[in-house]
Amino acid sequence: MSETGRPGGIGVTAVTARGRAAAARLAAAWPQEVRVVGADRPADALRTAFAECGAVVSLLAVGATVRVLAPLLGDKATDPPVVCVDEGLEHAVAVLGGHRGGNELAHRVAGVLGCRPVVTTASDASGTAALDSYGADLGFTVADRGPLAEVGAAVLSGDPVRLEGAEGWPLPPLPGNAGPAVPEAEAAAVVRVSDLAAPEPRAAGAPPAVTYRPPSLVVGVGSARGVSAEEVGGLVDRVLADAGLAAASVRELATVDLKADEEGILRAARERGLPVRVFPAAELAGVEVPNPSEAVRAEVGTPSVAEAAALRAAELAGGGPPELVAAKAKTGRATAAVARLRPRGRLALVGLGPGARDLTAPRALAELRRASVVVGLDQYVDQVRDVIRPGARILATGLGREEERARTAVQEARAGAAVALIGSGDAGVYAMASPALDFAGDDIDVVGVPGITAATAASALLGAPLGHDHAYVSLSDLHTPWEAIERRVRAAAEGDFAVCLYNPRSRARDWQLTRALEILAEHRPADTPVGHVRNASREGERTVLTTLRAMLDGGADEVDMYTVVIVGGSAARETAGRFVTPRGYTWRDPARQG
Repeated sequence: MSETGRPGGIGVTAVTARGRAAAARLAAAWPQEVRVVGADRPADALRTAFAECGAVVSLLAVGATVRVLAPLLGDKATDPPVVCVDEGLEHAVAVLGGHRGGNELAHRVAGVLGCRPVVTTASDASGTAALDSYGADLGFTVADRGPLAEVGAAVLSGDPVRLEGAEGWPLPPLPGNAGPAVPEAEAAAVVRVSDLAAPEPRAAGAPPAVTYRPPSLVVGVGSARGVSAEEVGGLVDRVLADAGLAAASVRELATVDLKADEEGILRAARERGLPVRVFPAAELAGVEVPNPSEAVRAEVGTPSVAEAAALRAAELAGGGPPELVAAKAKTGRATAAVARLRPRGRLALVGLGPGARDLTAPRALAELRRASVVVGLDQYVDQVRDVIRPGARILATGLGREEERARTAVQEARAGAAVALIGSGDAGVYAMASPALDFAGDDIDVVGVPGITAATAASALLGAPLGHDHAYVSLSDLHTPWEAIERRVRAAAEGDFAVCLYNPRSRARDWQLTRALEILAEHRPADTPVGHVRNASREGERTVLTTLRAMLDGGADEVDMYTVVIVGGSAARETAGRFVTPRGYTWRDPARQG
């Protein structure tokens, strides 16, 4: 299901032959998502797509689309996003639901059709996080959408906006005019994150406030066999109300596995739209609780069900020790307790690719926009400053401080921030993912975003040198003894791998590349193709295709730390000026038969 509650998928409608061809292109690009909706009358197809799909792409003018859909519009929280593409395939316009996927869909459509995305929502135009979807990916809901427009206007206008309760949640950044340091008396608006029950109605003269409900609470439930859903549900509601907690912040019910089929618990959860998590009694028995019961232990094998289940579920969902905010309460046949989880920080390990913006993955750019803290080498940070949202903290350091950057990123995530640790290429290939994961524990969420590596970027420029088995070896001995590096080069040479050499040569390390080439030359012909690419996809890009003999005769002197060197195996060859490693297939070329 989509977040609108409708079936998922993207409904695509078209009128003209050119529009139908564009629809076919979208269907080919996203075969698991696109449903091309057709009907005798185009307006009927558009209405069907709007009613039945999670998002709509209308290959029709904006005015015509709006006239057809206007009578069907309900609420911005439930209507599906709509993107219009003109007949000339020049623009993809986010018409409806921009912050609920429409803006992103416009960019995706533009990427397939080669047109320009048009996004008109003020927050996106200014690079500011959208308040109507603030924290949505974390499960946040808005208690009252009424003040959103006023509060959003204050954020975008630069007015002082007080931010309350957001500490510890890995939320996108808000601009510098919004923060916890803004005094209540000076605030033009308030953004509040709270799992407490709704405050009193807004007093006259008070600033507009929008309250977000985080999914921070777990209700633990125990019961006798055959308990009714009304008794369980009534107790859950009462415990929350007595503790002043918001039902919208409850993420799940939790109980012991002996109650996994207890219909009263299951139905009470369904009626409240909540999943049920169960734990073995032995696991709950290990949870320290304030109100254990030996009678319960004798009955089910654990001295606590409600309190222990709430605490254990909150511990697993959060990033640290949870808090019991409502102790066990009872009815005749049921018990309930509430625990509050500690939010997990978020660490995104982002590879920016080889340098060119169009070779940076869209997901990497999305993570940068998502981050409240960006950590990276100063020159890589400079490449993406335009993507980073206003209000994000940037922690940039110079060369040679990889460990410091990794530790800083993990520490910031442990403090609850949404952190992007950036590097070039792919974060997991000779980059920052490895040291960061060495320091990271299970108290933070880690997201890896793949990137195009220097090796694959260089390979594409040279031809297909990595077309068969190949090995990557870094020649930097800053962290690895040269003896170990030499053993790896020799093993790759003996295995007849194509070899991609990273960090091949610097002013201080001017002999290692030649030595590696000498080892490789012991196992393959002197005319073996060798390619090296400097600044792949960046300004000053230079590609050279040569031979192993020429590299040993002085060609290696052209190589530096911005260069990737690829040495072919014994089967490698140069074909039409391209470096190719055959896969070993036997081809039949019809043009050469007969």
